Amino acid sequence: MYVLSYIIWNLDPEIIDKPLAIRWYGLLFALGFLISQQILFYIFKKEAGTELQKRKAEKMVESLTVYMILATVIGARLGHVIFYQPEDYFTSWEGILRIFNIREGGLASHGAAIAIILVIWLFSKYRFNVKEGQPSKLFFIRANRGYNFFQIIDRIVIVVALTGALIRTGNFANSEIIGKPTGSDYGVVFAREVTEYLLYDATGAGWIDDVYYRKNTEAKPDEHGHVPIYIYLQFKKRRFNEADLRAYLDNGVNIKLSRLKDHLDEPVLHNLDYVLVEESDGTYVARIATYAIPRHPAQLYEAGTTFLLFLLLFFIWSRKKRDTPPGSLFGIFLVLLFTLRFIHEFIKENQVPFEDNMVLNMGQWLSIPMVLLGIVVLYLVAKGKTGAIGVDDPPDEGKPY
Repeated sequence: MYVLSYIIWNLDPEIIDKPLAIRWYGLLFALGFLISQQILFYIFKKEAGTELQKRKAEKMVESLTVYMILATVIGARLGHVIFYQPEDYFTSWEGILRIFNIREGGLASHGAAIAIILVIWLFSKYRFNVKEGQPSKLFFIRANRGYNFFQIIDRIVIVVALTGALIRTGNFANSEIIGKPTGSDYGVVFAREVTEYLLYDATGAGWIDDVYYRKNTEAKPDEHGHVPIYIYLQFKKRRFNEADLRAYLDNGVNIKLSRLKDHLDEPVLHNLDYVLVEESDGTYVARIATYAIPRHPAQLYEAGTTFLLFLLLFFIWSRKKRDTPPGSLFGIFLVLLFTLRFIHEFIKENQVPFEDNMVLNMGQWLSIPMVLLGIVVLYLVAKGKTGAIGVDDPPDEGKPY
């Protein structure tokens, strides 16, 4: 059972790096929108009566997909900048220009949620004024899409939950948004940061060709729940002699490992416990015995619960389809998703340093108004103030979306 207790996670975030870098996170992010679009096609066409209405539904979903992608990406990025790092971006013109530098990353789901709500409200009431395929004016005009705001967003939140589950899985692939230490030998050892730090060499020359890990089943976890592992360093095929490599291990690798306190329990100024072996091809491999810190896979917790929320919302819609009370799915989504998010934050590491001095972290404070909004929406649903059930007026015919 000890062998099965914890796992060592060292996945390379990049699937391929040449000629164009493709990352697991980006793939799962895109997959979320692709699958969501197909589900929305199914939902809206299932509710359509005539073939004309089905074709209109397809056009509407195609437009909605574009709106959703823009709202999610822009809203999530602005949310992170505003809620977590405003001092890094709004204190200079250079910082403002860096806001949408994709290399810097940083996305906030609360920002995406706010942007999606605003964009769906806009989509439900207006459309671009287009004449013969060319923009004729630079503002929106009123439109009737056959669904009011609550009916559209009810169907959107079904797939938002699914996309959120895939995005959190992407966070796990990236070894980011990690959980707090479990304090036991159960959990995940996030080793990717260790790997990248060991492989990095400021000179560009580099000593190490590869880093991999194994469980040390001959030792037991310590009193803090830290688990014994082996780190294997495969050195590059160069003219390193054994004395040079031992000096590098004792004075270079030892210092590097002691700095990785979030992942390893390797004391400073401690003799490194390693074995250096020369392989048959002349390369050297060092096996380092150390202790690692298992953490909660908080990303997978969120991915799992959000996927269950997707199943719940889809099941509720499938019972009555077009006759589902407008706003009911939206209200359930807000209450459950952000209540779960509030709970998950207790086992996640804070994203930015200023959260360390807060009673509740930023994610929890931002979740509270979302839960309250969900309660208000459900109250309006119960009072029948979110619109009529079923088809009210037929959508605009022959108008672009």
